[in-house]
Amino acid sequence: MTRRPTDIITAMLAPLTLFEARCEDKATLRKLIVLAEDRSRRKEAHSLFSEIRQKTLAAEKRKDEFALAQYAFEEICAKTLYNLTHEPAPFDPDSPFWILPLALDLGRRLGITDPGEISPLLSTN
Repeated sequence: MTRRPTDIITAMLAPLTLFEARCEDKATLRKLIVLAEDRSRRKEAHSLFSEIRQKTLAAEKRKDEFALAQYAFEEICAKTLYNLTHEPAPFDPDSPFWILPLALDLGRRLGITDPGEISPLLSTN
């Protein structure tokens, strides 16, 4: 029997590290990886969300569909990380459920055809 990730952080880190290696804009992906790995810093995800949102708005203005897919994935990761802190003013409670669908969309745009490459949760093995 294949062991699969059992928590959202493990599930999130696989696509984050994959995309950090393949996307041109790595800055906020790297910050998300740090916050995912360091529970004590996850409150910073709220301000990181704001930073990513500014990138999203700029990508909308230039009609950059790839960047929009990347930042949608990053925004949902930041929301999820912040919500795990149980701090005031949480983001939408359904945020974790969007991680894999948005990761799949970004993966497809990168030419990844095997969902298992994006996340072990999607592996057919």
